[in-house]
Amino acid sequence: MNNMIRTLLAVSLCWSSVATAQIELLAKPIQGALIRGQVAPGASVTYQDQSLEVGPAGEFVFGLGRDETGSRELVSVDRNGVETRTTIDIIEREFNIQRIEGIAKRIMNPNPADVERAQQDNRMVASARAPVTERLDFMQDFIWPVEGPISGVYGSQRFYNGEPRRPHFGVDIARPTGTEVMAPADGVVVLWVPDMFYSGGTMIIDHGFGVNSTFLHLSGALVEQGATVKQGQAVALIGATGRVTGAHLDWRMNWKSARVDPQLLVPPMPQKSDSN
Repeated sequence: MNNMIRTLLAVSLCWSSVATAQIELLAKPIQGALIRGQVAPGASVTYQDQSLEVGPAGEFVFGLGRDETGSRELVSVDRNGVETRTTIDIIEREFNIQRIEGIAKRIMNPNPADVERAQQDNRMVASARAPVTERLDFMQDFIWPVEGPISGVYGSQRFYNGEPRRPHFGVDIARPTGTEVMAPADGVVVLWVPDMFYSGGTMIIDHGFGVNSTFLHLSGALVEQGATVKQGQAVALIGATGRVTGAHLDWRMNWKSARVDPQLLVPPMPQKSDSN
């Protein structure tokens, strides 16, 4: 399990001498969290009446969206038929408000041809994310794809030229055009498009079980679509393409249709010293 520390939340119920029905979760259930977990090998897991994929050692994963509230039910049934049922109470967060000026009028009010192009882009992204592969790369300890000043955070409500837009679902890292972007975990590049209307150069890396990383506003790719990549491998270059006011990486993560917060999966950004 890559020496992952499992102290955030663990639920163990229904133990007996002949059956081990245990659910272990590796993150707090807060809004935007990617919840990785483990059950006994051979057990099944159901989340909100949805059957989850389970790996050979009992690995599973699910995601909590930005606006999810209330409680969720997680059920595991081991190979002996012993059931573990637990309720997860979602912890709510406060999100930032950001105001960004200077966005081009064409981007703010796209013409019908631009709208059709953006819709086509969305269909390509949805198609790339749709397959649920059996890779278990999502169980790795994720690393930052690039280090630098954080200029935007998950969940923030943005106003472009004074007009409200939907919340931001990634973490923005400001670095110059041409800065290398590293794979935050092992995976397969399932999409590379250099010129999407809103997101510019766009790359998606599949980490398995519906978990994927998306990199936006890239100026170029260093690997081809279909390539298998390793954690820490340079895969792309930061750019200022699409709807941006400056060069940066917008790193997003999904579990299936749930948009989760990449920043919850990595350690705090290392602070650079100003001393010579």
